[in-house]
Amino acid sequence: MADARRWGRHVVAPAAALVYFVFWVASSWGRGGVADNTVVFGLFAIAIALAWWIPTTSLALVVVVPVLQLLGLAEAPSQDTWTAYVAIALVMAFVAVKPSPWLRLAALLVAGVAAGLAAWLLAVPTLTRPQSWSTWVGAGTTGLRIEFSLLTAALFGVFAGAWAIGVAFASIRRVLVIRQALEATETRFEATDLELRLAQDRARISRDVHDALAHSLAVVVSQAQGGLALQATRPEVAEESLRTIAEVGRTALLDVRRLVERITQDDDVTAPRETLADVDALVVAMREVGMEVDVTTEGAPGPQGPVGALAPSQELAVYRIVQESLTNALKHAGTSSRVAVQLDWRGRGLTLQVTSRGRGAPLVAARTGADRGAGVRGMTERARLAGGWLTAQPSADGTAFEVTAFVPTTGASSVVAPDASSAPAPAPASASASASASASAPTERSSS
Repeated sequence: MADARRWGRHVVAPAAALVYFVFWVASSWGRGGVADNTVVFGLFAIAIALAWWIPTTSLALVVVVPVLQLLGLAEAPSQDTWTAYVAIALVMAFVAVKPSPWLRLAALLVAGVAAGLAAWLLAVPTLTRPQSWSTWVGAGTTGLRIEFSLLTAALFGVFAGAWAIGVAFASIRRVLVIRQALEATETRFEATDLELRLAQDRARISRDVHDALAHSLAVVVSQAQGGLALQATRPEVAEESLRTIAEVGRTALLDVRRLVERITQDDDVTAPRETLADVDALVVAMREVGMEVDVTTEGAPGPQGPVGALAPSQELAVYRIVQESLTNALKHAGTSSRVAVQLDWRGRGLTLQVTSRGRGAPLVAARTGADRGAGVRGMTERARLAGGWLTAQPSADGTAFEVTAFVPTTGASSVVAPDASSAPAPAPASASASASASASAPTERSSS
């Protein structure tokens, strides 16, 4: 469509030139003046045809033709052919459509010169042409000077009017082009915004699926390995492991169903979600598989503490961070890992620190590639969305792995949350991801 419009603009001027030339040849045919005026009609037609392609040549021609007529090298205008000067108006209109301001100014100056030359040819009689324009139109004798001035003003008004029409047409076309560009830009922005929302939805669903299944599957693997190891010597333990696997599987299935319901119901905020109260049940479940988990709480939220409580979405974020930290400890250090969970309400929010120690047999192999550090990235994103921050790094002595997070409480909304730099020896994001290189070291817990 754009190519068709562009070629259409290029064809309009030559088509107008052809119509102009055919019209004047046909109108002069019966009066026998075709041969005498062929040069004038032809040069004017060429000027019209070149107005879009070579505007400077076209402007030169509309001045050359009256000059040739003044010098007697071309047929002077007569009662029947003086209106052929309409070609100058057509040239002005086509040239004014061009975007160059200097070209438009030159066209306006040429219009004034051409108007003066044409007015002289029409108003001043000569020996070979004793009659002038006033005689042709029956206006009577008003004086050569007045007649020349009036004709110059009238012709310039016509030429300048055509020039103004061309400028207006170009302005309208420019507005349409800008509007189309804006519409195209808005369409691209909408498409980009949609892609961004879809990417955010995919990331959110990925985090939710990871949170719903990673912990449960780690427990299942731990129980299955323990049951296999003891099925011959202690069958009652193997039976208990199977019961635990069944219970954890049912819980995981319920979590997945709730997740699917939230997705299909456009994330109903009224759907039940985990809170800080569910951390105790999570700790009990991890103790049942053999892990040693200690939980300590300093201070208290709400009216009993210095600041307000957490919002439901923030409580869910804290729960998921604790869950992911315990799951990482189980996966990378086995059931012999020892984990300390500390909840500190004494600041401007909740400071969470999960420290895991142990060098038992890992339940899963170390991840590589794009999946490496996915768990830490998920926890970091959850902390960020909750208004806080999170760091995950080995301890100073290298014997433990520490996850530290801060989530501001609702009562501290007017207080700027502390930066991650306030955490003890924070590591950059790249360091936390690279800390998962070894499957046997505590640093590998960051790779989940």
